[in-house]
Amino acid sequence: MSGNRPSSRSRILAAAAALARDAGPGKLSLDAVAGRAGVSKGGLLYHFPSKAALMTGLVEDYIAEFEANLDEAVTRDDSGEALMKAYVAMSLKSLDEKQPPASWIFSAMAEDPDFLDPFNDFRRKLLQRLLAGSADRTRTLLAYLAIEGMHSLKLFGADLLSGDDRDAIDAYLLSGSTETPASPEE
Repeated sequence: MSGNRPSSRSRILAAAAALARDAGPGKLSLDAVAGRAGVSKGGLLYHFPSKAALMTGLVEDYIAEFEANLDEAVTRDDSGEALMKAYVAMSLKSLDEKQPPASWIFSAMAEDPDFLDPFNDFRRKLLQRLLAGSADRTRTLLAYLAIEGMHSLKLFGADLLSGDDRDAIDAYLLSGSTETPASPEE
C-alpha cells in the first residue's frame, strides 16, 4: 500500500461526508457509502459495523480534524488571542465554502440525536478554551455566537446576510476590535 493513499477508514468517512453533502443526508446508506468509497460493503462493515457507528465516526472525525487544524494554527501565532484568531479565521473560511462542511450532521441527527452529544461537548469545551484565553469575555461570547449563528443559518439554507453585511461582520471579527463596526450603509 502506498504511503500517500488514505486508509480505508478515512476513505469511507470522506465518502460518507461527501455523499451526505452532494446527494443529501437521506441518501446516506451503507451500500452507497461503500460504493463511493470504493470498498466492499464487508470492508465498510469491518470499520463501521452499523450506520450508527458510521455516524459516530463522522462526528469524531469532524471534531478531531477541527481540533488538529485549530491547534496547528495556534502554534503559528504566539499572541495572547491566538486561539480566538484561529477559530475566527477557520470558521469564516468554512463559511465561504459552497456547501456546508458538516451537512452530514442531519443524517446523524435523524439516526439518533445522541450522536450530537460529542459534538455539543466539543463546542462547550471550545467555548471554555476561547473564554479562558480572552481579554474581553463579552466580545469573545459575541464573536462565538455570531460565528455559530452564521454556521447554523448556512446549514439550514437560510443565509440571510447581504454581501456587504457579511463583509462588515467578517472584518469586525478578524480585527479583534472591541469597537462597534461601522454599518455598511455609512
